[in-house]
Amino acid sequence: MSDQPSKTPRPEAASERPEPSGQAEPSERPRTSGRTASAPSAASSMPSEGRLPETRGAAPEPQKVPTGTQPGGQQPPPTPWQRGNPQPSPLSRLRPAEPATIGSATLCCVLATAILSALLLGEGLGSNLLIVAVPAALAAFFAARAAGRRLRPWTAVWAVGGLALLVVPALRDAGWPTFLAVVSAVALGSLALHGSRGWLGVLLGSLGLFSSVTEGVAWGARGVRERMADSRGRWGVVFRTTAVAVVLLIVFGALFASADAAFADVLGNLAPDVSVGDSPWRSFLFVVGLVGALAAAYTAAAPVRWDAITVRPGRARGRLEWALPLIVLNLLFAAFITIQLTVLLGGYDKVMAETDLSYSQYARQGFWQLLWATLLTLLVIALALRLAPRGRGSDRTLVRSVLGVLCLLTLVVVASALRRMDLYVEAYGLTRLRISVAAVELWLGLVLVLIVIAGVFGARLLPRAVAASAAVAVLTFGLISPDGLIAEQNVQRYRNDHSIDIDYVQRLSADAVPALDTLPEPLRSCALMEIDRSLRSSDAPWYATSWSEARARDILKERGSGDLARVCRASRTGGGFGADEGDPYDPYDAY
Repeated sequence: MSDQPSKTPRPEAASERPEPSGQAEPSERPRTSGRTASAPSAASSMPSEGRLPETRGAAPEPQKVPTGTQPGGQQPPPTPWQRGNPQPSPLSRLRPAEPATIGSATLCCVLATAILSALLLGEGLGSNLLIVAVPAALAAFFAARAAGRRLRPWTAVWAVGGLALLVVPALRDAGWPTFLAVVSAVALGSLALHGSRGWLGVLLGSLGLFSSVTEGVAWGARGVRERMADSRGRWGVVFRTTAVAVVLLIVFGALFASADAAFADVLGNLAPDVSVGDSPWRSFLFVVGLVGALAAAYTAAAPVRWDAITVRPGRARGRLEWALPLIVLNLLFAAFITIQLTVLLGGYDKVMAETDLSYSQYARQGFWQLLWATLLTLLVIALALRLAPRGRGSDRTLVRSVLGVLCLLTLVVVASALRRMDLYVEAYGLTRLRISVAAVELWLGLVLVLIVIAGVFGARLLPRAVAASAAVAVLTFGLISPDGLIAEQNVQRYRNDHSIDIDYVQRLSADAVPALDTLPEPLRSCALMEIDRSLRSSDAPWYATSWSEARARDILKERGSGDLARVCRASRTGGGFGADEGDPYDPYDAY
């Protein structure tokens, strides 16, 4: 059959044709395509006049009617069990065709992810999270290769970055940087599977993994069902072989463990501690690992093209309507920065004398305002780029000039906010919230630098560069050990004849033990007693223990923890080394 569309007459036209006169009209001869020159012509194959009544007397072709229509032309009444034609979902227009049956390598990696999740993640987070992520990444790799997808540079960047972020739980004991690292790792993994480029694609692509949960489970179930139907005997052999191997490991492992205490100790540290009471929790982790790995593999085989979602550009405004508000805003920034430069260059005494504020009050008063000013400036830049004129080269030059000046002035505002935070930390010490907001302000400054670079060299890579900068910031934040920095800064302040808030530092994680261990007694015992009690009550295996926790145990064991609580209670009188009394209200320290 030819690929060209056929031009058959409508049934109404065919029924209204006049009686043939023995020879078909040239316009009514059937058209043929793809025939060779030796094939009989249409005229020679036409019936003669004598046999024409037999052709006309043949049974007419039955009229095509919709399925389910009754003979009288009436539709049958709908039944409550009959489903209508499924409407395509919005994601089906963005996702390619259904991938092929799940491969054996992908299925094995998915099953390994589920089993490792049930066995390792029940004790906590540590290096086990990285161990579980490896077979899940391999499942996605095998699925993408089976679908014909190629590894692109940015895909490799997102994948390596996601695995690197999972190193943070293996190194740090603090839960808050670990949480940020895990969430960022999932976002980078989703970006690696989707391969988005634009702003909307990067934003939705970082969350797009959850859109494949249902389809991934159905895809995996179809693959298992097809394999069970095609090769029942082979799967029976696999199950029997696995069962025999597990029984042999259990029997001989128990015999060797009872014969040698050292081997029993090694085996107990390596093997997960699985008990009947943990069965519901471990079953839940098995399902989570299974569903997550299937979603990742299905996304790798059939990713959603989030970049296909188009956002119409805003209506371009005139030069005066667009540029005048931004020029006024630039003048306001310049006036504020002029005052700030005076302050940053050492004019604090004059400013505090004129404003009647103390050293810490001045530092605390404007940090949050400057942080919000930075965020609002990024919003103004986004709106300005959407509404700016972009038809002529002079318009683009004006846009770059006005927004470039605004970015540079905002960078000075970022520096002023960080300087205020530095003054406040010098006065009252470092806390988790203070170091967190300072890190956010630093990252916002980096985003402004990227915008300036994009204005000079082009903005094609700007969305992915901003996402990569956020991932690098989270990774750096986790690797520098924020709890350790907090402890070091507060200990250094105490050595510089300042007080130390023991009630606060003793609530830090095991990351702070090396710094707190350098305090003199009884401060050392009071600072470490809560951490020591937490470490003694924890019996997590090696795969759920971070490097900081293991190091803290070694330090406390080497120095001799003793009865830290008894030493602290015997020597602590009336909170003589508590927090500063001149700061009754601290809006930066919420926990």
